[in-house]
Amino acid sequence: MNTELREALDILEKEKDISKETLLEAIENSLITACKNHFGKADNMKVSVDKDTCEFKVFAEKTVVEEVTDDVEQISITKAKLIDSSYEAGDIVNIPINSKEFGRIATQNAKNVILQKIREEERKVLFNQYYEKEKDVVTGIVQRYAGKNVSINLGKVDAILTEGEQVKGEIFKPTERIKLYILEVKDTQKGPRITVSRTHPELVKRLFEAEVTEVKDGTVEIKSISREAGSRTKIAVYSNNENVDPVGACVGQNGARVNAIVNELRGEKIDIINWNEDPAVLIENALSPAVVVSVVADMENKTAKVVVPDYQLSLAIGKEGQNARLAARLTGYKIDIKSESQAKELELSENDKLMSENNEIVIDEE
Repeated sequence: MNTELREALDILEKEKDISKETLLEAIENSLITACKNHFGKADNMKVSVDKDTCEFKVFAEKTVVEEVTDDVEQISITKAKLIDSSYEAGDIVNIPINSKEFGRIATQNAKNVILQKIREEERKVLFNQYYEKEKDVVTGIVQRYAGKNVSINLGKVDAILTEGEQVKGEIFKPTERIKLYILEVKDTQKGPRITVSRTHPELVKRLFEAEVTEVKDGTVEIKSISREAGSRTKIAVYSNNENVDPVGACVGQNGARVNAIVNELRGEKIDIINWNEDPAVLIENALSPAVVVSVVADMENKTAKVVVPDYQLSLAIGKEGQNARLAARLTGYKIDIKSESQAKELELSENDKLMSENNEIVIDEE
């Protein structure tokens, strides 16, 4: 019996990742529960379990008395002396209890205690396992659509990809493998509830960390990132090693590295630019691929005025303002973009206004 129990505990420990000590503790508690069901109380019941052999003993601590008023907690001095003649009134005698004599209800309750403990520990192990992966990227297998949400299997648990965290236009097929960013892991009575995302900017960052060795080891840093999921992402990178080109490292030979990420994101465009502490240079880089004539940055108010060639204005602003919008998020500056002709018109207008103010005649009523 002890061999079978030990083997069963070893299997549970391996498959469920629940420690043998925890399982043995559950058995101890179940035996105490069984004693309480069998005898009506269990205050004086003790369980001893050998962790190596899994041999367990149940015994009751009974007080030696002249006259017994409680069979569960007391033993007569006559019976005690039959066990050991040295016992006197007031001594404590350990009386072995045969757990096989417990009734069906007591046994069933003991079984339920063990099963409940296993379920609790299994839930706790799963929660801790995935809680450690919170804010990280995992690979999941598409299970099914639940309304507008998607159920994703992450191995031992299912995660939920809500409608708000899905990229518009992406359609998944059952058994398809996709990369996901774990937003949140909550502990519930039914196990960990995991919310994942395909739209979060950190998904792109984690994919670069996995694909680009220089990013993973810290040689290249991703300083800032802005994303419109499914359409375009801009990332600003910086190298801590002057011999390493941060943009080249992220792009890879013949674009191999960035293309792998683009494929994972199903064709989403990715602009990789050089980070610079000078906001004017950073803003110029951020507006790539547009050519910039000049940038005047106000660091205090976090605003910038940018002038671009006339033929570059639409490219700088981007379709529906996307390029300018992403550049503003990437740099943290409010960017005002004007073409050279617009800038000249504005300059002339301001000069005319200034001249008008200087030539204005002020009439003193006195």
